[in-house]
Amino acid sequence: MRAKIAYFITAAVLVVYFVLAGSRGLMLIRHGTWLTVTFGLAVLILPVIGVWFLWQNTRFVTRANRLATELEAEGGLPVDELERDTYGRILRDSADEVFARRKAETEDAPGDWRSWFRLAVAYHDARDTPRARKAMQRAISLHDAA
Repeated sequence: MRAKIAYFITAAVLVVYFVLAGSRGLMLIRHGTWLTVTFGLAVLILPVIGVWFLWQNTRFVTRANRLATELEAEGGLPVDELERDTYGRILRDSADEVFARRKAETEDAPGDWRSWFRLAVAYHDARDTPRARKAMQRAISLHDAA
């Protein structure tokens, strides 16, 4: 729940920034000289890219949460069997062991979105965020295709 609140606060702050930057860009364009119009267009590019990025991330998170809810209803969410240190951080050897099992499971059933979802969680636990995201994107695409 804390992560959702942080996400919405960050998204709200970004939207305020996009509105402010966009208004400044439009103000520069309205000034009318070739220099201010050029700068105004350059300033407008940042909010456009930012809105697209925020939209893509929000879509990704929403779709991943939908898969998690469906998997939870089926009773197929991965069980937290990871060993942790005294500070609560996941031990690397434990994450690697679980990752090896999840990878083998995914190799046995490469067309199953559930195994890709669990592999994404294992990647995340092993602190490999780029691969976790790619595995989750694969799970989402397989789920949508089914």
